[in-house]
Amino acid sequence: MAGTKRKVTLYVDEDVLRAARVRAARTDRRDSEVVEAALRAYLGFEVVASVWARSDLSEDEVMRLAVEETHAVRANQRAARGS
Repeated sequence: MAGTKRKVTLYVDEDVLRAARVRAARTDRRDSEVVEAALRAYLGFEVVASVWARSDLSEDEVMRLAVEETHAVRANQRAARGS
C-alpha cells in the first residue's frame, strides 16, 4: 500500500515529537517512518490489508469496513476513558 511520498508540515505537541524521535532512534528508522507507521495504524491500514487478503471485497467496501472498525475502536476508547 505504499504510495508516492510527499513532504508535509505538521504541528504536534513537543512530547509527542520527542517520543517519535526516541522511537525512531531506538528502532534505527527515520522520524517520518515512525510517524507514518503510527498514522497507518491509527487509520486502520492494516485492517484494509487484512480484509483484502481474505476476501473478494472491492476497495470501497474494504475502506468502509476499515472506517467502521476505526470508529468502533475510538468509541470503545472514549467509553473506557469515561468510566
